[in-house]
Order: sequence, then structure tokens, then C-alpha cells
Amino acid sequence: MPFSDQVIAIAGAAGNLGEAVARAFVETGANLALVDRSEGQLQQVFPDLVADSHHMMTECADMTNPDIVKGTVSRILDRFQRLDVLVSVVGAYRAGEPLHKTSLDTLDFMMNVNARTFFIACRAVIPTMVSQGYGRIVGVAARPGLKADANMSAYAASKSAVLRFTESMAEELKHDGITVNSVIPGTLDTPQNREALPDADFERWVQPASLARVIVFLASPDAGDISGAALPVYGRS
Repeated sequence: MPFSDQVIAIAGAAGNLGEAVARAFVETGANLALVDRSEGQLQQVFPDLVADSHHMMTECADMTNPDIVKGTVSRILDRFQRLDVLVSVVGAYRAGEPLHKTSLDTLDFMMNVNARTFFIACRAVIPTMVSQGYGRIVGVAARPGLKADANMSAYAASKSAVLRFTESMAEELKHDGITVNSVIPGTLDTPQNREALPDADFERWVQPASLARVIVFLASPDAGDISGAALPVYGRS
């Protein structure tokens, strides 16, 4: 059980990927700090973990608010006295118009939910990881962050920011026992994506549980020599 003494914070834990990541870490014996924006959503998704003393559910009203995130991290540290891994799966998708027709509201929303949340969460946990001399950070980017298609400029820019944050932090923290990596998933097989793309070949899509296992690997001691990577997990999508 490689994570039996470790504390794993998962931001966005109540979503499809967040739940898969949490379930994967439960199997490793980790202590989980589950964070989500939605009031009561964590209890609905994880009823079996509510009374488990190895885990805590810390609802956060707004992951874009640095004071709230700092308070959330403080509560995690009060409970466990350490924080070994941050997995941030907070994100959203909004696209469909060329840049000259894309509203500033869409740009702000994409940069806030995809880039700002990752920036703030990392900034909140890094001092603790530095003082411990150990830490793992894993973010979630997207293929348009590498090369954008038409009509998704704001989304692509926000996911590119996740990759640039990953690269910069990896360089900054490489002498502190901390690795920072991101995954780049293909289309995830979720109810929402099936509804949006009903004619697609779902068998080609990436299962959230499969992506979760990759994230667990990047957070493990076995991945200690991997940092600054953007790992593609495309399946056949």
C-alpha cells in the first residue's frame, strides 16, 4: 500500500474524473482530503467515506478564491498534519465560436476555472510540501493546450496555461523533493460527453478509471524521476 501513510488532496472530487481518482486512491490505502465546490455533493458521491476516519470532506465555495483555498488547506493540515499529494481535476469546457465572436465572459470563465484554480491550489500547498521535503502535484490539461483547433481559443489558452504552470513549477521545485506533472486526456467517457456526442464511438474514449490509474502512478514514489511532463492519455480518441 504505497500511499498508506500519505494524505492526498483531490480538488474537484465530486465530478466524474474526481470520483474515479478518489476511488483509485482509496484502493492504495491513502488518506483522502476531498474538496469540491458543490454543497453536499461530496456526501452524495461518497456516502461510504463520510464516517471513515481516514478521509475528510472539505467543501470549498470557490476554488478561484485564494483565501478560501488557503483556509481549506489549513483545515486539511489541522486534521492530518501533512499533505503529500495534490491532484487538481477542476475544469470546464466552453467553446464553439471564433475568437472575434468569443465574449470576454467566456475568456474569463475559462481562465478562471481551468488555469486560476490550478495556480491557486498549487500556491497553497507548495510551502507545506517544501517544508516536508516531499510532494506530488498532478494537473489535468487537454490536447488543445498543445495545439488548438478552430473555435476554442479561450479553452485552449486556459489549458495551455496549465502546461506552462506545470513546466515552471517542475523547474522551481526539482531540488525540493517535489514533482509536478500533468495528464492530457483524450475524450473521457462520461454521461455528459455521451449526451453531447451521441453519434460518437464511445469505445474509443478514455475511461475515467483508466486515467485515474495514470494519475495515481504520477503521484507514486515510482514516478519520482518524472517531473514537468505532460503525459498523453488519449486512448483511441
